[in-house]
Amino acid sequence: MNATISSEADLWLEIVRRKAGAMRYGSLQITIHEGRVTQVEATEKVRLPAGSRADDESSRRSAAH
Repeated sequence: MNATISSEADLWLEIVRRKAGAMRYGSLQITIHEGRVTQVEATEKVRLPAGSRADDESSRRSAAH
């Protein structure tokens, strides 16, 4: 493995580590084009606590029907 390939791999691995370490729930998608990583996408989910206002409102609507 030459130095360029190694430094590219180190770069995207560090990006993945940072993204994964910064999120509690979510996913990472790594896009590969012609054998090289070209993109890293992070999708983070935000979990609302049980009993949140949204849960209370949907419960009231369900009970009304």
